[in-house]
Formats: sequence, C-alpha cells, structure tokens
Amino acid sequence: MNENQNGRPSILKVDDLVTRFKTPEGTVYAVNGVSFELKEGETLGVVGESGCGKSVTMLSMLQLIPRPPGEIVHGKAFFHDTDLLKMGAEEIRHVRGAQIGMVFQDPMTSLNPVLTIGQQVAEPLIIHLGISKKEAETRVLDLLRLVGIPEPENRISQYPHHFSGGMRQRVMIAMALSCNPQILIADEPTTALDVTIQAQIVELVKRLRNEMGMAVIWITHDLGIIAGLAQRVIVMYAGYIIEEADVKELYARPTHPYTLGLLHSLPRMDATGPQRLTDIPGLPPLLLQQPVACPFSVRCPYAFDRCAQNPSLVEISDQHYVACWWDVEKGRPRSD
Repeated sequence: MNENQNGRPSILKVDDLVTRFKTPEGTVYAVNGVSFELKEGETLGVVGESGCGKSVTMLSMLQLIPRPPGEIVHGKAFFHDTDLLKMGAEEIRHVRGAQIGMVFQDPMTSLNPVLTIGQQVAEPLIIHLGISKKEAETRVLDLLRLVGIPEPENRISQYPHHFSGGMRQRVMIAMALSCNPQILIADEPTTALDVTIQAQIVELVKRLRNEMGMAVIWITHDLGIIAGLAQRVIVMYAGYIIEEADVKELYARPTHPYTLGLLHSLPRMDATGPQRLTDIPGLPPLLLQQPVACPFSVRCPYAFDRCAQNPSLVEISDQHYVACWWDVEKGRPRSD
C-alpha cells in the first residue's frame, strides 16, 4: 500500500487512465490520461461540466462502461495493491458494492420499480456477505434508520414510487453502504433534488463518512457543493485533469482559467454588496479528435500562441497542480 506525503495511506491510485468510445460519428476521446490518488478517509471532489469525463473515469475504473462501444485503452487503477482493470468479471463484481459503493445521479432509474425497497437493499447483503434473508431484513431496517428514513418497518415493503426523490436517494445511499465499503463514489447524487434536500443529502454523507471512516469521491458540476465537503478537489475538462489542489487552496488561489470561470459563476456567501456573476463563453469540445492544443483555449480569455500545444499537469506549489501555460497571478506566461 502506498503512503502519501502526509503519511496517510492511499487506498486508491489511478494512473494514466485512457478511455475511448467508438460511435457512428467517430471515436470519442472521453478520458485522456487521468491520474489521481485517494487517501483513506478522505473526500475527493471531482468537478467539471457535463461531458468532461468525470463519470466515465469512475465507471472505467470499476469496469462498468459498456464494451463495446467503450474501450479502456490504457491505464491502471490500484485498489490497495490490486489493479481493478486486470480483475476478471467475477472478481470485480465482488469489489463493486462490497468494497466500493456507488450512488448514481437519478435514483428513479437506478431502483427497480417492481421490487420492494427491502428486497433491493437486501440484495447486496445476500450476494456479497452470504447472510440469510432474515438476517438481511434486520440489517436493512438498521440501514434505513441510519440514512434517516422514518418508520422503516412500514416502508420496507413499499416500492420506489412510494418514495420522494430525496427519500429514494437515501435508499440508494443505504444500498451503497450496506456492506460497509471502504470507498463511496457519489455521482452527482443531488442534481435532481431541490436545494433543501441537496443540503440534507450532503450532511448525511458527511455524517456517515465520519462515523464509518470511509473515503468518498463526490462527482459534481457545482464547486459550491463541495466547499464544505471535500478535502481535495480535481477539476476536469475535455477528459483531462486541468487543476488539482487542497480545497482551501483551490478556493483561495484558483489558477486555471476554467477553474476561475467556474468560481466566478457562483455567488459568494461573504459578499457585502451586489455581485456580478459571469458565465464561461462557448461550449466544451465534442472530443471526436484528441486535442493537440489546450482544449480550453478556444474559450479562454488568456489564450496566446503557446496554447497551440496542450500543457501537462505541473506542480506550482505544495500539492497544487495545474495544466496551463498562462500564470494568472502574475499576468504573464509561465517561465517553465
């Protein structure tokens, strides 16, 4: 097991992951050499617009992309000391759910409409832990209480359509936590919910993380959500990681123009007067060709001739990495 610079062991290490999709329009370069680490007990925020490769990175790591049309071209994903990408179908199936749990964006499409909530939460317990249906039912009631579903004895026999969106998402979290996973991956789990329920789900995950000691990967397009949730943040664009930093460092000293754009589109809670929010002009690239230039350059207010080459991710200060030729703090090209 690897040890990071802060002494806490790394539970997951993804190295140079490349994923592509063959489509009638051509090859989609969805993930282009993504590398990151997750420490034990850490919450890692993964941020970016739709189509930037956030979800595909996590699905690739767990061998959940459809193949074909998807293909994992290159890369490694070490969970402890075992490469997830080299596991056979049966082996990876026992990792998914049992050791790495995942909560998806839309609980209505993730839950089976013809099975009761109790049956669905019990299924991973029976499959992965091999316990009896009677033991599973007791554990299901405990899980539903844990995630804040009232009167679980009455609700265990109900179906997904009997539950509100927020309650369905709590059921999905209960399913993901049923086998006490070491990692919880939450893929935009609050997008379809109103802001009050969003806040409740975020607080629930924070509480469960602290109680269970698990690591969390929280995927979102909203930098505001992870401000009080994550310890470290990865910003993705066009299948690349373009900035990575401690969460406080990222908010205090955003360095990539795309990260700046994301932050300027959010209202500041510490503002004392009117605020002017700005959007990022243009659209993300279609990724039907692997970028040669910086993929953000066509939308970037700082773009100059050097941006015709795609920059690598470099460390600019302690544990703060950026892929950009322009130094936004000094207002000039980087010297390196």
